[in-house]
Amino acid sequence: MPFVIPYPEIDPILVTIPVIGLPIRWYALAYLAAFIVGLMLFRRLMRNAALWPGDTAPLTLEQVEALLTWIVVGVILGGRLGFVLFYQPAYYLENPAEILQIWTGGMSFHGGFLGVILALILFARVHKAPVLQIGDAMAVVAAQGLFFGRLANFINGELWGRTTDVPWAMVFPTGGPDPRHPSQLYQAALEGALLFVVIWWLATRRGGLKVPGRMIGVFFIGYGLARTFVEGFRQADAQFVTAENPFGHVIRFGADFGFTMGQVLSLPMIAIGIGFLIYANRRAAA
Repeated sequence: MPFVIPYPEIDPILVTIPVIGLPIRWYALAYLAAFIVGLMLFRRLMRNAALWPGDTAPLTLEQVEALLTWIVVGVILGGRLGFVLFYQPAYYLENPAEILQIWTGGMSFHGGFLGVILALILFARVHKAPVLQIGDAMAVVAAQGLFFGRLANFINGELWGRTTDVPWAMVFPTGGPDPRHPSQLYQAALEGALLFVVIWWLATRRGGLKVPGRMIGVFFIGYGLARTFVEGFRQADAQFVTAENPFGHVIRFGADFGFTMGQVLSLPMIAIGIGFLIYANRRAAA
């Protein structure tokens, strides 16, 4: 049997509040940490007017507080509904009462991303704020949220990788007896930590926020590339498995092309990101 690293079986419930019996889950705390850190970073960007076109930040600090509420709703509703529609529609059609049980796990990044875009557009219209600049700020702080989210996936023992014999493989409690890639940690490192460091550096040190739309493009491309790469190590959801190929398991409607669901949803992001960069660079050159 190949060497494996023991999976640190962490109880998904950190503590249960006495009397009322309310469980405090690591999953919920990960989202809370992402929102708190994101708010701090967002406010920091708005305080530094020199980062923005015309040395004027697109939002006041009071507007930032209001935006947070819109974003929280967009992330939670979009992320959950995206998971339901993209990954397990048949199951939730039979069990509709579980759709809103987000504390049990099951959130889609792409669904949450669409929810945030909708919330951002509506917020910008209501407050008559520049939507591209707000989007750039969101792009700069978003990756740290992905870092916390993927750590929560690891603690929950979900979204593990494909079977492997690499020395750092783990046997997950819900993944059968075979050692698997800890793909949640790969995603935390690439989609989260690395992407955040790169985007933050570009935004605060290289003038990335000076041209509206540029940081949105970088985030789309960076996330799309990272997710597409890691999908080669991540086990596809059972309902999408149809065949083996160099990319791993594939989804039903993408079987002929050899793409997983994550790749089907991420590849268009790369194309859209390139479009944003072309648009931003043309504006900069004008």
